Amino acid sequence: MKTVKLHNGIEMPIIGYGVYQVTPEECVRCVSDALNVGYRSIDTAQVYFNERQVGDAIRKSGIAREEIFLTTKIWITNAGEAKAAKSIDESLRKLQTDYVDLLLIHQPFDDYYGTYRAMEAAYKAGKAHAIGVSNFYPDRFIDLAEHVEIKPMINQVETHVFNQQVKVQEIMEKYGTRIMSWGPFAEGRNNLFTNPVLEGLGHKYGKSSAQVALRYLIQRGVIVIPKSVRIERMRQNIEVFDFTLTDADMNALAALDGGKSLFFSHYDPEFVNFLLTFKVD
Repeated sequence: MKTVKLHNGIEMPIIGYGVYQVTPEECVRCVSDALNVGYRSIDTAQVYFNERQVGDAIRKSGIAREEIFLTTKIWITNAGEAKAAKSIDESLRKLQTDYVDLLLIHQPFDDYYGTYRAMEAAYKAGKAHAIGVSNFYPDRFIDLAEHVEIKPMINQVETHVFNQQVKVQEIMEKYGTRIMSWGPFAEGRNNLFTNPVLEGLGHKYGKSSAQVALRYLIQRGVIVIPKSVRIERMRQNIEVFDFTLTDADMNALAALDGGKSLFFSHYDPEFVNFLLTFKVD
């Protein structure tokens, strides 16, 4: 598995399995399938309500804990130094592990500075081997990165061929922060799976549109966590290291960038209010 090096020297697989919208009932089976076909990075979050099932699947797999790169995220209602610290311990209990490989702030709301201080303490205590953020737009990312002791190692943001985050990636790299994609398939929006450019390149290399979309991000150094509940799709998504897109291919795909989210905006008050309604135990 190809890896990328975070700024503290930790090696992280460039492709992993994401469990967003994987139900608790399906999660053990899905994570088990992902591990069986070769994934060694699993991405979950407190607000996905499946941390316990992820932990069950890892424990049942028989794979040594140090061989699995495990990520979770702290939700808004656990923001603040004391609450975040408590929630980190609760996540570790649910995940049935002494540490996570990567710990992120899920959304830039409430007292995320306090949350980050709790994460820095968890990092120093060995409860997290790397820390970072998720869904931080450049303004809040820069402000945070300029005022913390340990620079974020990851920023996980919506990244796919229709919203490529090129400028955002450049900004993060100035701080040694790696970009990580959620939604690398844009959840099929804009007819991604039947896009003629992706389909044409897929035909050229004997690959699917999904595989071309992932390969494009990987060649840009973007960490990806595609999600599927079907083992054949999991296997297909990981088979993206046996071909290389040319410069002409990359340019053709770069032209698909619309430069805006297909999902939400943090500048939309209604959406922010919607986020703040979610509670986690």
